[in-house]
Amino acid sequence: MPPWRYLELEIGKRTIVPQKLEIKAKIETLADVHQLCGALNWVRPLLGLTTEDLAPLFNLLKGGVELSSPRELTPEAKDALGKVQHLISTRQAHKCDPDLPFKFIIMGNLPHLHGVIFQWKNNTKKDQGREDLLLLIEWVFLSHHKSKRMTRPQELVAQLIRKARVQIRELAGCDFECIHIPIRLRSGQITKAMLEHLLQENEALQFALDSFTRQISIHRPAHKIFNQDANFTLSLKSVRSRKPLECLTIFTDASGRSHKSVMTLKDPQAQQWEADVAEVEGSPQVAELAAVVRAFERFPEPFNLVMDSTYVAGVMSREDQAILQEVSNTALFELLSKLVKLVSHREQPFFVMHTRLHTDLPGYIAEGNRRADALAAPAAMAPLPNIFQQAKLSHNLFHQNAPGLVLRFHITREQAKAMVATCPSCNQNALPTLSAGVNPRGLKSCELWQTDVTHIPQFGRSKYVRVSVGTFSGAVFASAHTGEKTSDVIKHLIQTFCFMGILRELKTDNGPACRSREFSSFLQQWGVGHKTGIPHSPTGQAVVERTHREIKRVLNQQQPVLKTETPQTRLARALFTLNFLNSTFEFLNPLIVHHFGANPQ
Repeated sequence: MPPWRYLELEIGKRTIVPQKLEIKAKIETLADVHQLCGALNWVRPLLGLTTEDLAPLFNLLKGGVELSSPRELTPEAKDALGKVQHLISTRQAHKCDPDLPFKFIIMGNLPHLHGVIFQWKNNTKKDQGREDLLLLIEWVFLSHHKSKRMTRPQELVAQLIRKARVQIRELAGCDFECIHIPIRLRSGQITKAMLEHLLQENEALQFALDSFTRQISIHRPAHKIFNQDANFTLSLKSVRSRKPLECLTIFTDASGRSHKSVMTLKDPQAQQWEADVAEVEGSPQVAELAAVVRAFERFPEPFNLVMDSTYVAGVMSREDQAILQEVSNTALFELLSKLVKLVSHREQPFFVMHTRLHTDLPGYIAEGNRRADALAAPAAMAPLPNIFQQAKLSHNLFHQNAPGLVLRFHITREQAKAMVATCPSCNQNALPTLSAGVNPRGLKSCELWQTDVTHIPQFGRSKYVRVSVGTFSGAVFASAHTGEKTSDVIKHLIQTFCFMGILRELKTDNGPACRSREFSSFLQQWGVGHKTGIPHSPTGQAVVERTHREIKRVLNQQQPVLKTETPQTRLARALFTLNFLNSTFEFLNPLIVHHFGANPQ
C-alpha cells in the first residue's frame, strides 16, 4: 500500500515528494557546500527550486580548489536556504495520468528561465471543488554555468524546449501536446505572426522545434501557479541594420604587439581622415572590442562599422539583449557589459561589416581598412631596398649563379657576374668549368636518369646522400640516409617519383644495392628500365658525379648561414637553389621549368 519509498523519494497515490530531507546549515568547507548543492540539485526538478533561487549557494562553489578550503554562508545564501525549506514543505510533484496529454510551459524572468512539464484536466463540473486540475510532473531548469559568454534570450528558450523534449521522451516515450511560450513584448503581448517571424529568424529555435507538429501557444493556462510567475519580456525590434546605411563609416582595428586600439573615419564635411588611437592591454580582439565600444559611445547617430576581426564581428551579431556569463578576464567582461548596454539602449540604427585582413582591393573600404592597419602597426615598415640590393641579399642567402640572378631580378649580365665574382664564398668554392661530356642523354624529361650516392661527412649519421638527376633537363633530387642498403635506394626513388615523376629508364653503378634481386623487383613493379655503367669507371656516371660536385659546392657556400639547421633543411635549401634559382645564359628558365615542359627562352 502507498506510500512507496524509492531512491529517497516518497511516492503516494497521486503525489511524489522527497523523503525527509535534512538541510545541513552548518557549512565550513567546499566539500560541505558541494554535498548540500548536490542534494538540492537532486530534488529541484520535483520541487521547482529555480536556478535563481539556488544561485547564492552555487556561487559558494567558486574560489579555492581544495576540498578543505573554508566556506561560510552569506546572508543571501541563508535566505536561499530558508526559501528551499519552505518549498520542500509546500511543493510536490504528481504522478502522471496516462489518459492526459503532456504539456510544457516556459516561465521565469531573464536570465533565469525555467519550465514545467504538466498535465491539465478538463474543467468539468464533476471535478470542480474536489481536486486540483493541474498535475505538475517535473520542473526543467537551465544550467547555472552557461556554455557561451554571450547568450541571446531566444537561445535560452530553445535550450529549455530541447531539454524538456528529451526528458518527456525518456519519461513517457512521446512528445508534448502543446508548448506554451508566453513572451511579452515591451510594446505589449506577442502575436502569432510575431511568433512565426521569431521562429523563422532564429536557428536555435528551429532546431529545438524540429519535427514538432503539435500546438505552440503564446498564452498561459488559467491557473494561479502560471499567473503568479511573471512571463519574460523580449524586444523583437533590432537597431542593427541588415543593409548598409547612407551615413558615416567607421573603421576599427587593433594590434597585439603595439596594444593599439584604433578607430578611424573620414569626415564627410571636411573630407579629412580622423583617428582615435588608444592603448589597451590584452589580446588584439580585446583591443578592437574597445575601439567598437568607443565608437558607440561617441556616435549616437546612425553609422556603418567596418572591422577585420572575426571575433568582434561574432560578438556584434549576438550583442542585442545578450545575457553575459561572468569570465575571469575582467577587462573583457567590462567591455562586453558596456557594449550590451550601449546597444540595448540605442535608438539609431547601425550596420556592421566584416572584411578580410590586409586586402589589396581598390576602393574606399580597402583604403579605410589600410589606414586602420597602418595606425595599429607597432612601427612604420621600412621600405624595400632597390632591385640591385634585393639581388645582393638573395645571393648572400642562396648563392645562386649569375644567370639565375638575371632571370629573377632582371639585372644586367655584367651586374650579375660582378656580384658572383665579388662574393667571397663563391670564390672560395669555385670549381673549374667542365664540358657536358658524352654520356647518353634523354630526349625529353623522365626518359633517362642517373642515380648514385655520395658522402657528406658534415651531415653526421645521415651522411649518405643519394642523388638522382635527369639527363635531359638537369633537374635534381637528393635525400639523406643513414646507409647504402637497397632499402635506402628504394626509399630515395619513391621520393624522387613524387617530386619529378616516374622515369622510363634508370642508369646506376654496379654497386651491390643496385644489383640486388629486391631492387630489380622494385623497378619491374614501377615499369622502369635499368642500365649499369662500366665497372670501376666513374666516367659512365659523369652527369650525376658532376651533380654531386654542385650540391657540395652550394652546401659549402650556404654553410655560414645554415650552421644550426638540420641536414634535411640544408639539403632542401641547396636543391631549391639548384632547381629553382640557377639557370644558364643559353636557357634562362630554371631547371625545374625545363623539366616540366616549358619552352626554353
